[in-house]
Amino acid sequence: MFQGSSALSLDAKGRMTVPTRYRDHLLATESGCLTLTRHPDGCLILYPRSTWEQKREQIAALPMSARALQRLMLGSAQDVEIDSAGRILIAPELRQAAGLLKNTMLLGLGGHFELWDAQQLELRQAADLAQALPEALDHFSL
Repeated sequence: MFQGSSALSLDAKGRMTVPTRYRDHLLATESGCLTLTRHPDGCLILYPRSTWEQKREQIAALPMSARALQRLMLGSAQDVEIDSAGRILIAPELRQAAGLLKNTMLLGLGGHFELWDAQQLELRQAADLAQALPEALDHFSL
């Protein structure tokens, strides 16, 4: 289970260092093989490869009414590997799609990660907090 947030910087080539607390696990369980793709919220999603393979099958099996989601996620998916320096390369088209410049935030969300431009995440979280909690959380206690 991945959790927590990490403030990270992209280098000039678009590489991001995977935090050690996740990297060791990903190297041991996934041989450092990951998949990056776009998310409808405007960020990127980073999946361990085995998790992505299951998710990919679920997305591909969606009905035609979900074609836009299939196009976005499957059509943008790129396999990446953690290099010997502990980094992954984020392709220019994915960086552009998510508005990633230099300062990013990597959020652990259980079985995957979201990768945000730091400033865009702040704006998104402020907007999310300004809204009422979804009805689905009516019986959930923190």
